[in-house]
Amino acid sequence: MSDIQYDLSRKYELELTTKAPLQGIFYAWLSRIGVIVTQAVGGGKVRILGTGTIEVDAGIIKPMSFKPALTTLGTLLLFGGIFMAACDNVPQSTPSASATISVTIEPSPTPTPLPPTPIPLVALVNGEPITLAEFQAELNRLLAAQEQLGNAPPLSDEAAKQWVLDDLINQVLLAQGAYQAGFTLDEAEVLERIEQLVTQLGSGVAFEKWLTANYYTTESFYQALARNIASAWMRDEIAASVPEQVEQIHARQILVYNVDQAEELLAQLQAGADFLALATRFDPLGRGNLGWFPRGYLLVVEVEEAAFALQPGEVSGIIESQAGYHIIQVIDRDPRRPLDPQARLVLQEQALQKWLADKRESAEIDVLLPRDD
Repeated sequence: MSDIQYDLSRKYELELTTKAPLQGIFYAWLSRIGVIVTQAVGGGKVRILGTGTIEVDAGIIKPMSFKPALTTLGTLLLFGGIFMAACDNVPQSTPSASATISVTIEPSPTPTPLPPTPIPLVALVNGEPITLAEFQAELNRLLAAQEQLGNAPPLSDEAAKQWVLDDLINQVLLAQGAYQAGFTLDEAEVLERIEQLVTQLGSGVAFEKWLTANYYTTESFYQALARNIASAWMRDEIAASVPEQVEQIHARQILVYNVDQAEELLAQLQAGADFLALATRFDPLGRGNLGWFPRGYLLVVEVEEAAFALQPGEVSGIIESQAGYHIIQVIDRDPRRPLDPQARLVLQEQALQKWLADKRESAEIDVLLPRDD
């Protein structure tokens, strides 16, 4: 990897080559590393603020030449010559054109600090801001998706805002958890995914239109994608924590909708009637079979709790639920039975919701979104 040193007391004119569809990402990258772009894509001036060392693991720019001019303030190290290689390794359906961007890096006298302009926020999650612009863009995407689906009653404005706020807070908590657990963002992966999207859309122009249609700027899309990668990593870690083998019960039930009938059936069972025969009377197809299930799987919690309190062959009393009146018989139980895919998905979702609930309990979350009157 080659590196180029810039002396900030001097003025440089650079020619940077980038693949044409990715010029917007190039400028977003400059912004992320502290370079402020003062002219639109295709050429212009950038200004370096402050001094220090910038390390870049991957990206899309390649210094081609520079011409020193003028005089000194400090030293900045920019790493180049590696971004084009990262992009060249990504397969593309059509060759991407390259474009040369003329960039001027020039020193600036130490300005009188201006008071920072507050950025409107909707929430702070452990000190990490969620901006009003990000919230509004996400809300616009949700409302647009609802309109396109058109097959369900739309959320009210208040419900939609709450859903978006909760989702953004969850995404931030997951991303924070990922970094705390040792996750490291690979910026090459972010850029590769962006280039894949550009390739799918067919051109840089189409990519810019897609961003606008989906309420993104180049920078906000990069940030959202980076957060999504981190939060997805954390979700995968939570899902992987659910064991593949757990205690499970195999049971059947008799379900009726009248308590008097339930009491009559229980009396028959206590007198020695065959449970399977009675269950088949009320459920000819399924014969009352509930199959194998772990804790937390059945929708009727009362039935599940009663089943796990029984041993094979035992019959419960009458269990009342919103569905009706149940009588349960446990057929078998296994302390380490492999979960079927559907049951494991349910337990993984429960693990995710518990993780988020625990994090919300311990996190410092300040909601700043004003309520509608």
